Amino acid sequence: MIIVVLLLLGLCLGSFTNALVWRLHEQTGSKSKKASKDLSITQGRSMCPDCHHQLGFWDLIPVFSWLGLKGKCRYCHKPISPQYPLVELLTAALFIFSYAVWPYGWADIGIFQFAVWLGVSTGFMALTIYDARWQILPSRVLYPVGVLAALQVVVLTFAQRDWQVAFGALLGVICLGGLFYALFQVSGGRWIGGGDVRLGVVIGLLVGGPAEAILVLFIASLLGTMFALPSLITKKPELTRRVAFGPFLVVATVIVYLFGASLINWYKTHFLLL
Repeated sequence: MIIVVLLLLGLCLGSFTNALVWRLHEQTGSKSKKASKDLSITQGRSMCPDCHHQLGFWDLIPVFSWLGLKGKCRYCHKPISPQYPLVELLTAALFIFSYAVWPYGWADIGIFQFAVWLGVSTGFMALTIYDARWQILPSRVLYPVGVLAALQVVVLTFAQRDWQVAFGALLGVICLGGLFYALFQVSGGRWIGGGDVRLGVVIGLLVGGPAEAILVLFIASLLGTMFALPSLITKKPELTRRVAFGPFLVVATVIVYLFGASLINWYKTHFLLL
Protein backbone atom coordinates (compact mmCIF):
# COMPACT_ATOMS: atom_id res chain seq x y z
CA MET A 1 0.00 0.00 0.00
CA ILE A 2 2.82 2.42 0.86
CA ILE A 3 4.44 1.74 -2.52
CA VAL A 4 1.16 2.51 -4.30
CA VAL A 5 0.74 5.74 -2.33
CA LEU A 6 4.31 6.81 -3.15
CA LEU A 7 3.78 5.91 -6.80
CA LEU A 8 0.65 8.06 -7.05
CA LEU A 9 2.19 10.87 -5.02
CA GLY A 10 5.33 10.83 -7.16
CA LEU A 11 3.34 10.91 -10.40
CA CYS A 12 1.24 13.84 -9.16
CA LEU A 13 4.22 15.81 -7.85
CA GLY A 14 6.11 15.04 -11.05
CA SER A 15 3.21 16.54 -12.99
CA PHE A 16 3.29 19.55 -10.67
CA THR A 17 7.04 19.87 -11.25
CA ASN A 18 6.56 20.04 -15.02
CA ALA A 19 3.93 22.75 -14.63
CA LEU A 20 6.08 24.64 -12.12
CA VAL A 21 9.13 24.69 -14.38
CA TRP A 22 7.15 25.84 -17.42
CA ARG A 23 5.29 28.56 -15.51
CA LEU A 24 8.44 29.92 -13.88
CA HIS A 25 10.16 30.17 -17.24
CA GLU A 26 7.13 31.78 -18.92
CA GLN A 27 6.74 34.28 -16.09
CA THR A 28 10.28 35.51 -16.71
CA GLY A 29 9.31 36.84 -20.14
CA SER A 30 5.71 37.79 -19.34
CA LYS A 31 4.86 41.51 -19.30
CA SER A 32 1.08 41.29 -19.42
CA LYS A 33 -0.76 41.40 -16.07
CA LYS A 34 -3.37 39.03 -17.43
CA ALA A 35 -0.68 36.65 -18.63
CA SER A 36 1.03 36.84 -15.24
CA LYS A 37 -2.21 35.88 -13.50
CA ASP A 38 -2.82 33.03 -15.92
CA LEU A 39 0.71 31.80 -15.24
CA SER A 40 0.36 32.01 -11.47
CA ILE A 41 1.59 28.85 -9.75
CA THR A 42 -1.24 28.97 -7.20
CA GLN A 43 -4.08 30.49 -9.26
CA GLY A 44 -3.39 29.64 -12.90
CA ARG A 45 -5.19 26.75 -14.59
CA SER A 46 -3.30 24.07 -16.49
CA MET A 47 -2.89 24.85 -20.17
CA CYS A 48 -1.20 23.59 -23.32
CA PRO A 49 2.32 25.07 -23.61
CA ASP A 50 1.72 25.79 -27.32
CA CYS A 51 -1.90 26.86 -27.86
CA HIS A 52 -2.53 27.82 -24.19
CA HIS A 53 -5.92 26.09 -24.28
CA GLN A 54 -7.13 25.26 -20.77
CA LEU A 55 -6.76 21.55 -20.10
CA GLY A 56 -9.49 19.33 -18.70
CA PHE A 57 -9.30 16.53 -16.16
CA TRP A 58 -8.69 13.83 -18.76
CA ASP A 59 -5.74 15.80 -20.12
CA LEU A 60 -4.01 15.92 -16.75
CA ILE A 61 -3.72 12.29 -15.67
CA PRO A 62 0.04 11.69 -15.22
CA VAL A 63 1.63 9.50 -17.91
CA PHE A 64 -1.70 8.02 -19.07
CA SER A 65 -2.97 11.25 -20.64
CA TRP A 66 0.25 11.60 -22.62
CA LEU A 67 0.03 7.99 -23.78
CA GLY A 68 -3.68 8.23 -24.58
CA LEU A 69 -3.16 11.37 -26.64
CA LYS A 70 -0.12 9.80 -28.34
CA GLY A 71 2.09 12.63 -27.18
CA LYS A 72 0.00 15.39 -28.82
CA CYS A 73 -2.24 18.17 -27.54
CA ARG A 74 -5.95 17.32 -27.78
CA TYR A 75 -6.70 20.83 -29.08
CA CYS A 76 -3.85 22.04 -31.32
CA HIS A 77 -2.40 18.55 -32.04
CA LYS A 78 1.15 19.78 -31.58
CA PRO A 79 3.64 17.33 -30.01
CA ILE A 80 3.95 17.32 -26.22
CA SER A 81 7.51 16.79 -25.04
CA PRO A 82 8.28 13.33 -23.61
CA GLN A 83 9.82 15.29 -20.75
CA TYR A 84 6.38 15.34 -19.12
CA PRO A 85 5.81 11.60 -18.59
CA LEU A 86 9.54 11.05 -18.03
CA VAL A 87 9.68 13.52 -15.14
CA GLU A 88 6.50 12.05 -13.65
CA LEU A 89 7.94 8.53 -13.78
CA LEU A 90 11.35 9.60 -12.47
CA THR A 91 9.80 11.42 -9.52
CA ALA A 92 7.70 8.39 -8.63
CA ALA A 93 10.72 6.10 -9.04
CA LEU A 94 12.83 8.33 -6.77
CA PHE A 95 10.13 8.29 -4.08
CA ILE A 96 9.82 4.51 -4.16
CA PHE A 97 13.57 3.95 -4.32
CA SER A 98 14.14 6.29 -1.37
CA TYR A 99 11.57 4.34 0.65
CA ALA A 100 13.20 1.02 -0.27
CA VAL A 101 16.71 2.06 0.84
CA TRP A 102 15.79 4.61 3.54
CA PRO A 103 18.74 4.62 5.98
CA TYR A 104 17.32 6.76 8.80
CA GLY A 105 14.77 4.39 10.29
CA TRP A 106 11.03 4.77 10.74
CA ALA A 107 10.74 6.23 14.22
CA ASP A 108 8.89 9.56 14.43
CA ILE A 109 11.99 11.53 13.46
CA GLY A 110 12.68 9.17 10.56
CA ILE A 111 9.15 9.68 9.21
CA PHE A 112 9.64 13.45 9.51
CA GLN A 113 12.93 13.23 7.60
CA PHE A 114 11.31 11.16 4.89
CA ALA A 115 8.51 13.70 4.46
CA VAL A 116 11.10 16.49 4.19
CA TRP A 117 13.08 14.39 1.72
CA LEU A 118 10.05 13.98 -0.55
CA GLY A 119 9.61 17.75 -0.63
CA VAL A 120 13.32 18.30 -1.25
CA SER A 121 13.32 15.65 -4.00
CA THR A 122 10.46 17.43 -5.77
CA GLY A 123 12.37 20.71 -5.63
CA PHE A 124 15.53 19.00 -6.84
CA MET A 125 13.65 17.59 -9.81
CA ALA A 126 12.46 21.09 -10.75
CA LEU A 127 15.97 22.51 -10.37
CA THR A 128 17.45 19.73 -12.50
CA ILE A 129 15.01 20.32 -15.37
CA TYR A 130 15.35 24.10 -15.26
CA ASP A 131 19.15 24.10 -15.07
CA ALA A 132 19.51 21.45 -17.78
CA ARG A 133 17.31 23.44 -20.17
CA TRP A 134 18.22 27.05 -19.41
CA GLN A 135 21.41 26.96 -17.26
CA ILE A 136 19.65 28.75 -14.41
CA LEU A 137 18.83 27.63 -10.87
CA PRO A 138 15.76 29.73 -9.97
CA SER A 139 15.73 31.20 -6.48
CA ARG A 140 11.96 30.66 -6.26
CA VAL A 141 12.68 26.93 -6.11
CA LEU A 142 16.00 27.08 -4.25
CA TYR A 143 14.67 29.07 -1.29
CA PRO A 144 11.80 26.69 -0.38
CA VAL A 145 14.18 23.73 -0.65
CA GLY A 146 16.62 25.62 1.57
CA VAL A 147 13.87 26.21 4.14
CA LEU A 148 13.11 22.48 4.22
CA ALA A 149 16.81 21.67 4.66
CA ALA A 150 17.14 24.22 7.48
CA LEU A 151 13.95 22.90 9.12
CA GLN A 152 15.44 19.41 9.09
CA VAL A 153 18.59 20.66 10.83
CA VAL A 154 16.60 22.49 13.52
CA VAL A 155 14.24 19.59 14.23
CA LEU A 156 17.02 17.00 14.32
CA THR A 157 19.14 19.19 16.59
CA PHE A 158 16.42 19.55 19.20
CA ALA A 159 14.91 16.08 18.79
CA GLN A 160 18.28 14.43 19.32
CA ARG A 161 19.44 17.12 21.78
CA ASP A 162 22.74 17.19 19.95
CA TRP A 163 24.26 20.49 18.82
CA GLN A 164 26.73 18.52 16.71
CA VAL A 165 23.93 18.17 14.16
CA ALA A 166 23.73 21.94 13.69
CA PHE A 167 27.52 22.31 13.82
CA GLY A 168 27.98 19.61 11.19
CA ALA A 169 25.44 21.29 8.91
CA LEU A 170 27.26 24.61 9.34
CA LEU A 171 30.56 22.98 8.37
CA GLY A 172 28.84 21.43 5.35
CA VAL A 173 27.63 24.87 4.27
CA ILE A 174 31.11 26.35 4.71
CA CYS A 175 32.79 23.51 2.78
CA LEU A 176 30.47 23.47 -0.22
CA GLY A 177 28.77 26.86 -0.27
CA GLY A 178 31.97 28.61 0.81
CA LEU A 179 34.02 26.91 -1.90
CA PHE A 180 31.47 27.79 -4.57
CA TYR A 181 31.33 31.39 -3.33
CA ALA A 182 35.12 31.67 -3.52
CA LEU A 183 35.11 30.29 -7.07
CA PHE A 184 32.32 32.70 -8.01
CA GLN A 185 34.25 35.69 -6.66
CA VAL A 186 37.60 34.70 -8.15
CA SER A 187 36.18 34.05 -11.62
CA GLY A 188 33.68 36.89 -11.62
CA GLY A 189 30.91 34.40 -12.23
CA ARG A 190 32.57 32.75 -15.24
CA TRP A 191 33.38 29.40 -13.62
CA ILE A 192 30.29 29.02 -11.50
CA GLY A 193 27.00 30.88 -11.18
CA GLY A 194 25.28 32.50 -8.23
CA GLY A 195 22.61 29.80 -8.34
CA ASP A 196 25.28 27.15 -7.83
CA VAL A 197 26.51 29.02 -4.76
CA ARG A 198 23.02 29.02 -3.25
CA LEU A 199 22.57 25.36 -4.18
CA GLY A 200 25.86 24.60 -2.44
CA VAL A 201 24.52 26.19 0.75
CA VAL A 202 21.31 24.15 0.53
CA ILE A 203 23.19 20.90 -0.08
CA GLY A 204 25.59 21.62 2.79
CA LEU A 205 22.62 22.01 5.13
CA LEU A 206 20.93 18.91 3.81
CA VAL A 207 23.80 16.38 3.91
CA GLY A 208 24.83 17.55 7.36
CA GLY A 209 28.62 17.42 7.49
CA PRO A 210 31.90 18.42 5.83
CA ALA A 211 32.79 14.87 4.77
CA GLU A 212 29.39 14.46 3.13
CA ALA A 213 29.71 17.86 1.41
CA ILE A 214 33.12 16.93 0.01
CA LEU A 215 31.74 13.59 -1.14
CA VAL A 216 28.92 15.39 -2.99
CA LEU A 217 31.47 17.56 -4.78
CA PHE A 218 33.62 14.54 -5.66
CA ILE A 219 30.71 12.51 -7.08
CA ALA A 220 29.29 15.51 -8.96
CA SER A 221 32.69 16.26 -10.50
CA LEU A 222 33.11 12.59 -11.45
CA LEU A 223 29.68 12.51 -13.10
CA GLY A 224 30.39 15.77 -14.93
CA THR A 225 33.72 14.43 -16.18
CA MET A 226 32.10 11.22 -17.41
CA PHE A 227 29.47 13.29 -19.22
CA ALA A 228 32.11 15.48 -20.89
CA LEU A 229 34.47 12.61 -21.74
CA PRO A 230 32.91 11.72 -25.14
CA SER A 231 33.29 15.31 -26.35
CA LEU A 232 36.90 15.36 -25.19
CA ILE A 233 37.64 12.08 -26.98
CA THR A 234 36.01 13.29 -30.20
CA LYS A 235 37.67 16.71 -29.76
CA LYS A 236 34.34 18.52 -29.97
CA PRO A 237 34.34 20.63 -26.79
CA GLU A 238 31.49 22.79 -28.13
CA LEU A 239 29.11 19.91 -27.33
CA THR A 240 29.63 20.41 -23.59
CA ARG A 241 30.80 24.01 -23.47
CA ARG A 242 27.66 25.11 -21.62
CA VAL A 243 26.83 22.11 -19.51
CA ALA A 244 24.92 22.92 -16.34
CA PHE A 245 26.58 21.66 -13.15
CA GLY A 246 23.37 21.75 -11.09
CA PRO A 247 21.98 18.39 -12.28
CA PHE A 248 25.23 16.62 -11.36
CA LEU A 249 25.15 18.21 -7.90
CA VAL A 250 21.55 17.09 -7.44
CA VAL A 251 22.29 13.48 -8.44
CA ALA A 252 25.35 13.44 -6.18
CA THR A 253 23.28 14.80 -3.29
CA VAL A 254 20.69 12.05 -3.70
CA ILE A 255 23.47 9.44 -3.60
CA VAL A 256 25.13 10.95 -0.54
CA TYR A 257 21.89 11.57 1.36
CA LEU A 258 20.81 7.96 0.93
CA PHE A 259 24.19 6.17 0.95
CA GLY A 260 26.68 8.71 2.31
CA ALA A 261 27.23 7.07 5.70
CA SER A 262 27.90 3.68 4.10
CA LEU A 263 30.26 5.16 1.51
CA ILE A 264 32.23 7.11 4.11
CA ASN A 265 32.50 4.09 6.41
CA TRP A 266 33.65 1.95 3.48
CA TYR A 267 36.31 4.53 2.59
CA LYS A 268 37.55 4.74 6.18
CA THR A 269 37.71 0.97 6.51
CA HIS A 270 39.58 0.31 3.26
CA PHE A 271 41.79 3.38 2.89
CA LEU A 272 42.25 4.87 6.36
CA LEU A 273 42.57 1.48 8.09
CA LEU A 274 40.20 2.48 10.89
